[in-house]
Amino acid sequence: MRKFIFAFLFIIAGLSYLFQIDELLIKKFTFLNDFKNLYISKVINFTTSFEKHFNQAETIEKLKIENSELKEYKILYTNAQNQLHTLKEFLINIDIPENKSKIEIVKVLSYINYNDFTKVWLDKKVENDTILGLITDNYSAGIVVNKNGHAVGLLNGNKECSYAVFVGEEKAPGIITSSKNQDELEIKFIPVWAEIKKGDEVITSGMDNIFFEGLKVGRVVQVTDLADMKIATVKPYVNVLKKKYFYTYKNNNESANYHLEKSENKKEEAASQKN
Repeated sequence: MRKFIFAFLFIIAGLSYLFQIDELLIKKFTFLNDFKNLYISKVINFTTSFEKHFNQAETIEKLKIENSELKEYKILYTNAQNQLHTLKEFLINIDIPENKSKIEIVKVLSYINYNDFTKVWLDKKVENDTILGLITDNYSAGIVVNKNGHAVGLLNGNKECSYAVFVGEEKAPGIITSSKNQDELEIKFIPVWAEIKKGDEVITSGMDNIFFEGLKVGRVVQVTDLADMKIATVKPYVNVLKKKYFYTYKNNNESANYHLEKSENKKEEAASQKN
């Protein structure tokens, strides 16, 4: 029975091919051709969409990786740009007098103690215990001291930071140091006879060989009279805690003074030996 059915179907197929029955069916029943074209179109569209989906997923993954790399480069670029911008701002309007002095740019590396923002490591080696001045723009920023051969910046407001200053037009002498208020400084040991007042400008005096004379510090906001001296409270011009770069200032004239004092001492010793 199965052989008979198979033979019958084979004969039908052969006759349909021989007499082109399939072409007649297509001509008579056009919906069959439309159905066939629709089916082929859907299969092709599905296959194309399927391939696009996987290609899209692969492309998205590649773009994610590239985007991640670009973000890293952008961070590095932004960081470098900020450093250059900071350095550019720092280098503007610096006015150093012409004398035998040594000026160097230094960068703040880190805080020494996280609970004290006025004491920082600087990227500088120091050879002796000479105290250097710290400058930012045309303002005094603090001092530099030696700690095991490394430079430590004691910024304005640090308890160990002090240097000589002049107050007001009459240039009353004093020593500036820290204040109880972090945003202010104090000038101590101002002579009782000195005529100073609120609003007077404070500048470095250079009398301690740490700075030269004329660097701006701030303005007096309060004057306190004591029995043996006056104390002035000062609002500094600049917030040095936000700075990343400074100048170090060293007055090389002090070495000449040292040799001069040594020479004078030798003369005194020679004179005493003769007597």
